[in-house]
Amino acid sequence: MHPIERLRYVARGGELDLTELVQDAALALAGFADDPAGLVTACRSLVDRHPAAGPVWWLASRVLTSADPAVEAWRVVEEVEADGTARALYRAVPDGANVLAVGWTPALAQGLARRGDCRVLVVDPTGAVGHSVERLGGAGVDVEEVPEGGLGAAAGWADVVLVEAQALGPDGLVAVSGARSALAVAAAAGRQTWSVAPAGRVLPPGLWRVLAGRVGDVPEPWLEPDELVPLGLVSGVVRQGGLSRPDDAASQPDCPFAPELCRPLDAPGSYR
Repeated sequence: MHPIERLRYVARGGELDLTELVQDAALALAGFADDPAGLVTACRSLVDRHPAAGPVWWLASRVLTSADPAVEAWRVVEEVEADGTARALYRAVPDGANVLAVGWTPALAQGLARRGDCRVLVVDPTGAVGHSVERLGGAGVDVEEVPEGGLGAAAGWADVVLVEAQALGPDGLVAVSGARSALAVAAAAGRQTWSVAPAGRVLPPGLWRVLAGRVGDVPEPWLEPDELVPLGLVSGVVRQGGLSRPDDAASQPDCPFAPELCRPLDAPGSYR
């Protein structure tokens, strides 16, 4: 497939999870390794089409700042495949804890799948959790899907509330719609509130400001599938190195700052 056609395919992709998205995007960007101007345009196109996807910004920043973009793109794919965040989550959850997961992602499912000592409640606004819950229940995990109307009650009851960060920066994170409400209720009740941040989610301040501005700049944010969450509502961040304080996690971004990504695709002077 021609690099431009692959790029168009990835830019249009709406059903991929973030891991699949960044893997396909890496293959697309590797095709522009010998075309610096085209690479800048390709990276801007991807982040413009997927503004809430931290791993796409992570990938784009790394290939734009690398001396060998193709090799760097493959390194990103390898790091995604080897990511140990799910194992870190498995180890971090307290024994016998009641856990609420807001949104049901591969990292959350894999991290909780072997915790037969915990009770897991799941609220998933996307509605894609049913089969996974049935599979975990059949494997002996005490797991139950909770309707969205029960989000507040579940957040106040759980010992730990988990949300996956699609992107995380110095003052906030992007998570599935409903995460902010759940974290606020849990924090007010004195519960543990954790953000789970797999590879590529923690961005440097400059990139985070641009991403947050694009995600938040919508006329009716209550209709969006994702939302901005203040970092102050989170008591801990789980990365592949384990559980850490939010400020410590935000101070260790996963990628360098690429100023080329701070201008939109149609900005004056952009490569076309």
